[in-house]
Amino acid sequence: MLNQNMISEATRLTRAGQLVEATTLLQRMLRGESPEPPHARVSPARFEPPTIDVKANVVEEKESQPTARVSPAPLQRKSIARFDRLKDFPGLNLRGPMTRAPPATTDIAPEGTRFIAGTFRSADGSRNYKVFVPSRSQERPLPLVVMLHGCTQSPDDFAAGTRMNFLAEERNCFVVYPEQPSGANQAKCWNWFRTGDQQRDCGEPSLIAGITRQVMRDYPIDPKRVYVAGLSAGGAAAAIMAATHADLYAAVGIHSGLACGAASDLPSAFVAMRQGGGSKIADGGPPVPTIVFHGDRDSTVHPSNGDRIVEQSAKAAGLKAKMIDGRVPNGHAYTRTNLADADGRAVSEHWNVHGAGHAWSGGSPAGSYTDPRGPDATREMLRFFLEHSLPG
Repeated sequence: MLNQNMISEATRLTRAGQLVEATTLLQRMLRGESPEPPHARVSPARFEPPTIDVKANVVEEKESQPTARVSPAPLQRKSIARFDRLKDFPGLNLRGPMTRAPPATTDIAPEGTRFIAGTFRSADGSRNYKVFVPSRSQERPLPLVVMLHGCTQSPDDFAAGTRMNFLAEERNCFVVYPEQPSGANQAKCWNWFRTGDQQRDCGEPSLIAGITRQVMRDYPIDPKRVYVAGLSAGGAAAAIMAATHADLYAAVGIHSGLACGAASDLPSAFVAMRQGGGSKIADGGPPVPTIVFHGDRDSTVHPSNGDRIVEQSAKAAGLKAKMIDGRVPNGHAYTRTNLADADGRAVSEHWNVHGAGHAWSGGSPAGSYTDPRGPDATREMLRFFLEHSLPG
């Protein structure tokens, strides 16, 4: 049982703007330690972002019987694990500059395409965004993928790391990257843990949906083939968008994220990230097809959150499960679990990446928080998306 007095003190510190102190107190609480005296608190050391620079190769798969999940193991480099906890904690003000150089233009989008800045404004506020326009954009109404970045990231950084624009050029899709400013969250995290940002027609869901609809008006978009995906806090925000806008998005991709309603405030967000959180929101509507990627050594967002997302999306009875084991040569092994309905229509895919941490699987080192050792989450998400469209 978590110490209620410590939770109350962490909430007080949060409201007072002492986010680092609140985080430290919650960490001590979860370790079963007593609260430290105020004079013992010190500012955290500064950490540089981890870099992962290993080349991935093609994927090999084989079917298997269901196997037990590999238990998360601690990272060998404690500094990386500690930085991960700091950089992705919701609302945390990161102290010290990010020293990673901005990605090169050639790493963001292929030659002959466009990456255009825009702004959406409404009664709920405003957000900037960037739109990828493929070179064959005038052929016919095309699919649209909405990409929600993780904490401390930007549209350019997220586009370079995921290489979604390059895959979208291959498959002839538009992509839009809404941008969370530091004014809305000091670490540029989407505020997935606030109840006001977990509802339709208000808060950040209203802004993200507004950006989606504005791009649909401004460009030739097929309204039946609009999708949303995200990483970490962006993955949690994508789960919220699927739960609140099943009429807008035909499928959702969630990488290292949490289920809609997993938390309702900062203390419960910390608990959900460390121990796993269940859904507290039921929309009563049909589930949105969902693809999940999560590393089983993720020390920032507990891997059990991936299971909760799949459970939330797979509401129908009589689903058929199929498990496939695979490995990227010289890279990560993984277990892929597919759930399909009686007609063979895919309801969800869960990619449990063995040995991976809190990073975009198969991403490029040109962006932050990527693991090039695969499997390729971008390619698999886009493939899954294009297998689905809204009915009617």
